[in-house]
Amino acid sequence: MDSTTFLITTGDQFAVIDITAEVVGWLRGRGDGLCNLLALHATAGLGLMETGSGSEADVQTVLRRLLPSTDDTYRHRHGSPGHGGDHVLPLFVSPSLTLPVVAGAPVLGTWQSIVLVDPNTDNPDRHIHASFVADR
Repeated sequence: MDSTTFLITTGDQFAVIDITAEVVGWLRGRGDGLCNLLALHATAGLGLMETGSGSEADVQTVLRRLLPSTDDTYRHRHGSPGHGGDHVLPLFVSPSLTLPVVAGAPVLGTWQSIVLVDPNTDNPDRHIHASFVADR
């Protein structure tokens, strides 16, 4: 198994960041197998979605409705207001994602991109662990 960790800087805003290029670059030349990605954080998730069409803002809107950052009812209270909701995010946007890899490229649909979803404005640096297991 080969593995690496990507550092993704999300800034101080709710972020939906396309990380497809990083994953594609790392997988290049690896052949067939499986790639597992894991966000090494309790407040971030990974997903597949169309990017560049406004969907990133839609994701933010939907998740903020579901997990409002202005809500004072969370029991988890350290950090920015509403940060407790950020800790619930991984139940809705999984912190891990597994993709088939064929000829050194992840198998993705025409409009699918790999995204990091990070509502946590308290931590601008995120780590994504990637593992590749070759088909033998």
